[in-house]
Amino acid sequence: MSDTVLLDAAAAYPEVAAVRRALRARDWSAVRAVLDPASPVGRSILIRAAADGDSLEDFLRSVVSSDPDDTMAVAMLGMHLINVGWKIRSGYRAQYVSGGQFAAFHDWLRKAEIVLLDGVARRPSDPALWVARLTSARGLELGLSETRRRYQKLAAADPHHLPGQNQYLQRLCPKWSGSWELLHTWCRAEMLAAPPGAVQGVLVVDGHIEHWLELESGGPAYLRSRPVRQEIEEAAQRSVSHPDFGRDWGWVQAASSFAMAFSLIGDKAAAAAMFRMLGDLGTEIPWQYLGDGNAANQIRDYRRRAARHGKAA
Repeated sequence: MSDTVLLDAAAAYPEVAAVRRALRARDWSAVRAVLDPASPVGRSILIRAAADGDSLEDFLRSVVSSDPDDTMAVAMLGMHLINVGWKIRSGYRAQYVSGGQFAAFHDWLRKAEIVLLDGVARRPSDPALWVARLTSARGLELGLSETRRRYQKLAAADPHHLPGQNQYLQRLCPKWSGSWELLHTWCRAEMLAAPPGAVQGVLVVDGHIEHWLELESGGPAYLRSRPVRQEIEEAAQRSVSHPDFGRDWGWVQAASSFAMAFSLIGDKAAAAAMFRMLGDLGTEIPWQYLGDGNAANQIRDYRRRAARHGKAA
């Protein structure tokens, strides 16, 4: 069994590497050659993955300045500014972030808001812009009503847009002033609204993983409780275990979250099926929530356990 764990999005989606190369070459026409044929979800994932590069602001601002109607450039610039701010804030809980970090973080997010506001005024139907605006709304703590308004704009443009749903899911968590009732109700509704075989089953699983993380008891007892386990199994049947589940954008996130959930609830056969589906692929989140926070190490460990179960069977 291979010990390789490939966490970079480019391993699953070669288009990510192509966009990054074009950005390093400062060749926007080459970037557009990859973005244009992608689906709306694909474009949002590509923009988010590529916007994490270093020293992109001046180049992207020049692209936007030369063509303000190019909302792909606007979305990438907005996401880049948000990423710069989030790196300053760090991923720690609020109590561990200094006042200076918060001030700088919010300053970068407000810069992104200015850029993105002009973008949605020009093209309000571009989902990538709303994904970025959902991210900045959460960071700026703009309130649930405003975040819900932005999500509704996204859903009107693309009702099953996983990158935006990921952002809204986070906003509904209590750590961002939401509630578990709101979160779980919404996750299940979005799963049921999506076609069978769609990736949206992962929303139910990720919602329960977020809930489990907040429990003081630790351990997987919450995930192993009958109601939660039944919801996870139902979500799998509607997504990763459904015959129509494909390899479109977002499938790695879905399979990775289910692999972790099944591992924690002790269903090694189901976990093994997810690891077989993934091969060497994986995602940082949610695996970085376990143990020492090294996602690759956690995946290797649980993948070995699931493989041993398969051999024993």
